[in-house]
Amino acid sequence: MLSRVKSAVASFMGGIMAGSSNNNNERSGGSDLPLKYPYMRPKFLGLSADEIECSADHIARPILILKETRRLPWATGYAEVINAGKSALNEDQACCEVVLVKKKPIGSLTPRKLPTSRRRSSLPNSDGMGMLENNVSAWLVFHYWALFDGHAGSGAAVVASRLLHQHIVEQLQGVLEVLTNLASLPPTVLGEEPNYHPSPGTQRALTRAASLRGATGAPGSPCTPPTRFFVEKKVQHESLVIGALENAFKEMDAQIETEKAIYNISGGCTVLVVVFLLGKLYVANAGDSRAIIIRNGEIIPMSTEFTPESERQRLQFLGFMQPHLLGGEFTHLEFPRRVQRKEVGKKMLYRDFTMTGWAYKTIEDEDLRFPLIYGEGKKARVMATIGVTRGLGDHDLKVHDSNIYIKPFLSFFPEVSYLFHLTVCFLHRYTMAAQDLVMRARGVLRDQGWRISNDRLGSGDDISVYIIPLMYGNRQL
Repeated sequence: MLSRVKSAVASFMGGIMAGSSNNNNERSGGSDLPLKYPYMRPKFLGLSADEIECSADHIARPILILKETRRLPWATGYAEVINAGKSALNEDQACCEVVLVKKKPIGSLTPRKLPTSRRRSSLPNSDGMGMLENNVSAWLVFHYWALFDGHAGSGAAVVASRLLHQHIVEQLQGVLEVLTNLASLPPTVLGEEPNYHPSPGTQRALTRAASLRGATGAPGSPCTPPTRFFVEKKVQHESLVIGALENAFKEMDAQIETEKAIYNISGGCTVLVVVFLLGKLYVANAGDSRAIIIRNGEIIPMSTEFTPESERQRLQFLGFMQPHLLGGEFTHLEFPRRVQRKEVGKKMLYRDFTMTGWAYKTIEDEDLRFPLIYGEGKKARVMATIGVTRGLGDHDLKVHDSNIYIKPFLSFFPEVSYLFHLTVCFLHRYTMAAQDLVMRARGVLRDQGWRISNDRLGSGDDISVYIIPLMYGNRQL
């Protein structure tokens, strides 16, 4: 085991992703299974095959931006650049759509995308909003931006970039009638109207027994309603959208797992999604990509990074509850450093899933196993293999030279946040701003490699950036 782990760690510390050899297989057709979707750059860039090939220059690393003849919804800016040689392909993917949600026809699974000529009228501060309000029960429009950061191959990122918004549509279709009726809270049972509406100030404290009987007064009171739990949680419409996003991520991950038996879908990917629906901006994040809002010079985080360190307690708890997932070769406990054989019987600092601080424990033989979380900072890894803990795919990912699967420790579940009542701010040069951000992160190629300001090391990874102009009230964010 020790030699296996040392080999895996050496590969990562050298900047080579586990399974990076699969990148060449993607291009040369090393898998016997067909690709579900061929590798390409985001459709909205409109690149030809020759342009895609020229963009994959790991030496010059040209920054790709929108062509002058193309425009994204809300005048969104976008720019990307390939890595400095970590993988043969740019494993990032992106998608930007204006999507129409209609009541689900029987036998139909494909959502409608608004044609380009109608996209301007679909914006929430245009005449299209009036049409939406007049026929609100029939359909909804949402704006969709997504970034997919692939690893160990681009297959999962490519598939998710094509299909995730379709899963979101299918989930929204199930609650379409509720979402378009903003005057009433979502019913507890779909299709039923609540038959008890307690007035403020008239509710009385009930004993548990009376509550279970559904009584509002003394036993036998004529005011006694039908037996039921009449104290219900108030669920807001925003929670239905959040639930739709969460279920869409789950269904997308399940589809990737199922179709891996049919298609060559390599690796996995983190996902960062922004959805504008009914005047609210939702951000769903599963991975370590970041979304921020800049308001009057203030940076407002809309997502958090899910890494082995930030999710240490969740991972350790899973290892504690299901020790068979550790394969008898890892320990769920964390120590400041690797435990040595000569330290058995001594007391050493440790912490488990219940702790944010540290304590001492007597070292036992099983503590000599390799730690579930290895390294710190950007070099932290789960089972010495992967540096992210949420995303899609990775169903076949194993610890190097073993049969220990890592997927049980990886979650598809996104963290979703939202902001109220945003509208569009049409200005210019957002593409230039996105290009500038990518350039600042990549840096300039010098004798010592890619360097940013103060001669610090620039990013050698794939880099992708959206800049989405927003307004809050009448102020630009």
